[in-house]
Amino acid sequence: MSEQVAQPVEHKLPVRKLVAASIGNAIEWYDWTVYATFSTYIASALFAPDSKALITTFATYALAFFFRPLGGFLLGRFADVRGRKPAMILTIVLMAGGSLAIGVLPTFAAVGWLAPILLLLARIAQGISLGGEVSNASAYLGEIAPSSRRGRYSAFFYISTGGAVLIASLLGYFLIRILGKEDMASYGWRIPFIVGGVLGIVGLWLRRTIDETEHFEKSKDKARHVKNPLLLTLKQHPKAVGQLIGYTMLSTLCYYTFFSTLTPFAINAKKASADDVFLALSIGTALFIALQYPMGVLSDRFGRKPQLLVWSAATAILIVPLSTLITPNVGNLIVVFCVGLGLYTAMTSIAPAIMSEMFPTEVRALGIGAWYNVTVATFGGTAPLVNTALAEAGMSYVFFWYVAAGAVIAFFVIRTLPETKGMDLK
Repeated sequence: MSEQVAQPVEHKLPVRKLVAASIGNAIEWYDWTVYATFSTYIASALFAPDSKALITTFATYALAFFFRPLGGFLLGRFADVRGRKPAMILTIVLMAGGSLAIGVLPTFAAVGWLAPILLLLARIAQGISLGGEVSNASAYLGEIAPSSRRGRYSAFFYISTGGAVLIASLLGYFLIRILGKEDMASYGWRIPFIVGGVLGIVGLWLRRTIDETEHFEKSKDKARHVKNPLLLTLKQHPKAVGQLIGYTMLSTLCYYTFFSTLTPFAINAKKASADDVFLALSIGTALFIALQYPMGVLSDRFGRKPQLLVWSAATAILIVPLSTLITPNVGNLIVVFCVGLGLYTAMTSIAPAIMSEMFPTEVRALGIGAWYNVTVATFGGTAPLVNTALAEAGMSYVFFWYVAAGAVIAFFVIRTLPETKGMDLK
């Protein structure tokens, strides 16, 4: 009698769990994108009616970013000690509450300086929330994924994020076309923030159903006995900290270049039609979403490092030429968004994988959260402000050379990374 050969069991992606883990980041980036996208309307509604209103709006945007490292530290430590699940529930509650608050804020005309103060408080809550969300969700996705499929699992992080940003850009596109300028300035800009709060309730419901990771359960006692965990990451993992800062710098500049700063820059500085810009951004974002999973598969097959090297090198070479195409021509705008965001997927598709592979479980969420968010606060929070200031000084082109310089630095940092394809987590 011949023995029966066991057939390999086909792996089935836990889609519900992946969506639940990713949806918080999606909602939070939706909200941050909405803020940048509708910045001109926020400036006119909530700030003093003077020539510096837009700069002040972006300054509020930037200031909230500097609370992200605090959130990364506090909520990252909370996740390492108490669990990934309760930390992710807490972050989504903070973000949804902040979004709803912004949607119903009184105007400057009604309450004066109380309006921007309340806006700042809501943004601070969201900054703390987002500081913990990226690290905790990245740790969760990395820990539930099989070693050979971590790139595929990671891809869901920005599939959902891209989907949320696409919703934000489509909302902008249709609201501007349907509502007149007066209605947009009066109440139209509030609609996306209220939608963000409703999406947060959906995310909270999904996250209540997920299980804690086995990696956390095995290491929670060790994590609770770690003293000075932030200092420990510097002493025991200094190379990982430097590498994380290096490639996160470029990732942050790419994100805010294409998802935030280009919209007001194209409309205000280059006099492009607002609906053309939103249309181009929507098409580019759809491509961004479509490429996430294939890029995750490629990283599982050929490695993380080659993708990151291609992304950083291509960005260094192409970002300045792309900037010359930002004109009132909708075809040019589509090319800019599609090329830029298409390249960016080489990084975003595997971001949770490469970050979770850098630190051991007992300090994973804190290690990612603290250093990732210090970098994002430094380079991301200031990006719209720098871009707007340069545009007003007639030197808008300098911003793209700034991104190119960041890409060159990131390329040499990425060359020092070990290949982690198929590696078991520490």
